[in-house]
Amino acid sequence: MSTQSKTFLTPEQYLEIERKAEFKSEYYQGEMFAMSGARLAHIQIVGNAMRELGNQLRDKPCEPLSNDMRVCVSREGFYTYPDIVVVCDQPQMLDSEFDTLLNPAVIIEVLSDSTEAFDRNKKFELYRSLESLAEYVMISSRRVRVERYTRLPDGTWNFGEKTNLEETIDLNSIDCHLRLADIYERVDFSRSSRS
Repeated sequence: MSTQSKTFLTPEQYLEIERKAEFKSEYYQGEMFAMSGARLAHIQIVGNAMRELGNQLRDKPCEPLSNDMRVCVSREGFYTYPDIVVVCDQPQMLDSEFDTLLNPAVIIEVLSDSTEAFDRNKKFELYRSLESLAEYVMISSRRVRVERYTRLPDGTWNFGEKTNLEETIDLNSIDCHLRLADIYERVDFSRSSRS
């Protein structure tokens, strides 16, 4: 049996490759991970949440950015593309390419089978290191469930969950209120449960 050694990249090497690539890859501890396509429910939820956030933030100092905005969570080891980020006031960028955000206020991930464990655990652990991050939201694409973590003044995180279409998730840090019925508009869970 032969053993292949892995080639580890520096963050600078990753960014050089990524900026020329035809598809997106995330970077974690020296390795690049290609991102796969998403299911219909995932895409609908992202679109619905982006629309609602955009409407509510229209005349405010914050704006939602789609999953094409790369976020530098750790300059040494983690660059990712959250489904939605909300940035407030002046966006802080990694460099003059203006393609890597440093100061998200809110991060929203729509959970999929392939990423849920990482989104819930290691990714959230890494996100908590962002001083600018006030709220982290995870939205299920398999059933009605929205989870919100809010940073408290002492640095701990408070958990809240909504599971009913008549409920609203309040993003207090950006003064937005998302009805679950709006987030899940047109989502057919019977389609998303098929293999």
